[in-house]
Amino acid sequence: MRIRCWGSRGAIPVSGPDFIKYGGDTACVEVRSGGGDIIILDAGSGIRNLGVKLMREKIRKINILFTHLHLDHIMGFPFFGPVYSREFSISIYGCPFKISSFESALHGMMRSPYFPVDLKNLPARVRYKDIMAKSFRIGSVKVTPVYLNHPNGGLGYRLEEKGKAFVLLTDNELGYDLSGSQPFEYYVDFCKDADLLIHDAEFNREEYRKFKAWGHSAYTDAVELGIRAGVKRLGLFHINSYRTDRQVESIVRDSKRIIKKNNCGMDCFAVGNQFEITI
Repeated sequence: MRIRCWGSRGAIPVSGPDFIKYGGDTACVEVRSGGGDIIILDAGSGIRNLGVKLMREKIRKINILFTHLHLDHIMGFPFFGPVYSREFSISIYGCPFKISSFESALHGMMRSPYFPVDLKNLPARVRYKDIMAKSFRIGSVKVTPVYLNHPNGGLGYRLEEKGKAFVLLTDNELGYDLSGSQPFEYYVDFCKDADLLIHDAEFNREEYRKFKAWGHSAYTDAVELGIRAGVKRLGLFHINSYRTDRQVESIVRDSKRIIKKNNCGMDCFAVGNQFEITI
């Protein structure tokens, strides 16, 4: 699998000289399977640039897995070029939680008076699949969803192909202060021995104390999860929209200090725009 990030910010896109290295677009991750399938995780503002790239390619079948419906994870969808082309076939997977269907939830955003093009009138062949925490396959990839500790619900994903595993858990609060949330060990088991774990690292410890139950993790908890799950690489994700490149690098240095202190060989880095890795 080849994994590429097109956006890793949380809450809102940002720009300016302090946000160049890690970029300013919100959540969007592209996965290319060994079999040639395209799987997109979330449609934050970063999906716009991905759409430009896909329009130039010959592949016309796309799968989009949504983690949840908060605006920063869906705001790029109306600007995703392939949905305006009859040449594309797009499968959309998401959990509606307390809403009647995932399609109806997206339609709530992409319709008058919020947007000039109605979701139901898109030229592309779009089909919607409501999913829960049950495994399914996209080509050669086994996809296993998991419930997240996040307000209004959310899904994380484990993608497995040819003995390799990639896990994305964004918008997940490992402090589990939310009602009905899952304990830390639940995610340790889910992430066990993953080749790459990309996890929410929105806050530092001081910030987290102010924003408990918002559905995001302190980076120190994400590092602990990676260590205890025995993952090979940990990518810090959902970067705070106020976090400058210099501040992100400080968090990465501290994360590596914690890893070294625990005699762990896990690689750790912040995930930014254009980050790419093959597992």
